[in-house]
Amino acid sequence: MDRQGGAPASPPHPGPIEREQKPPALWLPRLYLRLLGAQVRSQLVYRTAFALDALAAALVTGAEFAAFALVLPRFDSLGGWTLGEVALLYGLAELAFVLMDLVFGGFDAPNLSAHVRTGSFSTFLLRPVPLPVQIFGSDFALRRLTRVVLAAGIVAYGVSRVSVTWDAGDVLLLAGSVLGMIAFFGGLFVVGGTLTFWTVESVEAMNVLTYGGRTLISYPLNIYPAWLRRTFTYLIPAAFLSYFPVLHVLGRPLPDGLPSWAALLSPVVGPLILAAAFAFWRVGVRRYHGTGS
Repeated sequence: MDRQGGAPASPPHPGPIEREQKPPALWLPRLYLRLLGAQVRSQLVYRTAFALDALAAALVTGAEFAAFALVLPRFDSLGGWTLGEVALLYGLAELAFVLMDLVFGGFDAPNLSAHVRTGSFSTFLLRPVPLPVQIFGSDFALRRLTRVVLAAGIVAYGVSRVSVTWDAGDVLLLAGSVLGMIAFFGGLFVVGGTLTFWTVESVEAMNVLTYGGRTLISYPLNIYPAWLRRTFTYLIPAAFLSYFPVLHVLGRPLPDGLPSWAALLSPVVGPLILAAAFAFWRVGVRRYHGTGS
């Protein structure tokens, strides 16, 4: 009863924001999937255009690897690596990078720069949804799935052409390598996107580390000059992502006398880079004040 002796006051009807306050473990994944669903539906409105885009995306990877595969047999090997061994290395790097691009596309500097430049990034901050979830769900290019299939095919070709007696440990090692590369390059995307809070426009130098880094680790690092190999081993730990794991699977020693357990560090190196990138992201978000547009 209330103080005037009337009926008990009913609790206020929850507003839309209050109704969404559920444990994140229950509603965040479902919200993320809804965002992806909206992206997929919008991309499938024009089926012919989507099919052509998907085909063009696959042709880029297919043409690049086909050109290499046609030339390499004339030289027997590349730095002592056969076509099958390079195919395994190339396919793993391509598979991981395309999967990363699917998941982290919203953090890619050109995409995030467009939101910062136009001021639409501010709308993300006003919504009662965690900011990273919104960015993850803001760009999902379904056409890249054809590249995923093609990259998986290149990996399968490499697996069939190398002289390895495969066991569960080898499979887990390469699976960890892919996950490490996804986290590593995803972290670079996050760093590149965060820089746009200060620069507004995307920083082209980051492409050297992202797209350039993906190309570099697609081939054996021993074919590069010593200074470049050591830069991408000890300064930028890209060699730990796929080169060392593949060397281990092939039964080859690691360079510079490194211990064999260094080949197992890809699932550690990648997440560490990603964690550092999101720490930098939080700093950038706190410094964001809009562009005035």
